[in-house]
Amino acid sequence: MKHYTPEEKDFIKQHQHRNPAELMLQAGRYPQLPVSELVKQIQARQKATDKLPTWAAHPDVVFPTTLSVEQTSSEATAAYKASLVKGKLLVDLTGGFGVDSFFFAKHFEQVVHVEQNSGLSEIAAYNFKLLGAANINAVNTTAEDFLQGFTGHADVLYLDPARRGDRQEKVHLLQDCEPDVLQLLPLLFEKADAVLLKTSPMLDIELALEQLGAVAQVWVIALHNECKEVLYMLQPQAATNPERHAINLLPDGSSQVLTFTKEREEQTIVSFADPKAYLYEPNAAILKAGAYRSLASQFGLYKLHPNSHLYTSDQLIPGFPGRSFACQGVGRYHKKEILARLPQRKANITVRNFPESVADIRKKTGIKEGGADYLFFTTDMHQKPIVVYCRKVTGPSG
Repeated sequence: MKHYTPEEKDFIKQHQHRNPAELMLQAGRYPQLPVSELVKQIQARQKATDKLPTWAAHPDVVFPTTLSVEQTSSEATAAYKASLVKGKLLVDLTGGFGVDSFFFAKHFEQVVHVEQNSGLSEIAAYNFKLLGAANINAVNTTAEDFLQGFTGHADVLYLDPARRGDRQEKVHLLQDCEPDVLQLLPLLFEKADAVLLKTSPMLDIELALEQLGAVAQVWVIALHNECKEVLYMLQPQAATNPERHAINLLPDGSSQVLTFTKEREEQTIVSFADPKAYLYEPNAAILKAGAYRSLASQFGLYKLHPNSHLYTSDQLIPGFPGRSFACQGVGRYHKKEILARLPQRKANITVRNFPESVADIRKKTGIKEGGADYLFFTTDMHQKPIVVYCRKVTGPSG
């Protein structure tokens, strides 16, 4: 790992907010400095400013390639994930840049950071010392080799398998990721009381549950209403009907949480209605988790249609885990009728269970993006396509 000189550190600090492309064009002004390498550090810091503020704020932290920074957990999701477990020893078998290990170390007496890339392992170990995480031991090896040689017993083994194939294409099926957790399961259960597995939000939850077969709990985590990851707590004697938690981490540091089971979801009776005074759109975590009926039941809402996943009520429901809107009216999908209601020819458009895409609708109607009006194109309980005209109710979910 390269250790930067005071002059190189000063260059990074002085230019940390500059355009990297412009800096490269001006490289000739600094013949004594490795400008190309320093610009990569600046690029990584810029990407990390919002995602990894603790790392970005420390002047001596070293960053790996921008790809490693892009693939790592954000501080917000890592901190939430770490809050789910505690104990004496956690082994992070896919350590990477070390963000997850850093936050796990706040809840465990000892954390082992396992990373097969020697350069990344060295960078993580260096940064751990800078950031005061003295209870993390960085080990440069593969997950498989570590497990084979590990004679102790961990409270928790954590895995976030790499989701890129041999040609760097993105993959998400468990058997296509590295390491293959399905092959490792017997060895994982031999070495720990529990396994916490992080997967892509693209992976189908029902498929994962079927393949893993020993899941005690599932967490679907969204950050600012964007689904980021799904976590599975694996235990040898896990129940067959695991609790599922839909988590939306909000910008103010709070979170929206909805807990249910598939069995309760399937048994819940839901009522349907035409749009009433208020319309609700669930956050991304709830939609990914599939808590459609549970949401209606817990908040006393009507659904517009079994497959639309939009909800309605006469009275405003405070604390709804998603976006809330005041209904201004309901109409047909008819260009003249729609434009007559939109003199500014501008609106935010959402489609739910509707035969056409947002792009199709904008092309047909000429409606531009933005403004204060929100239009929901959906199907109602009578199987008819409708347009619901709304204004947003200000709330924490954005």
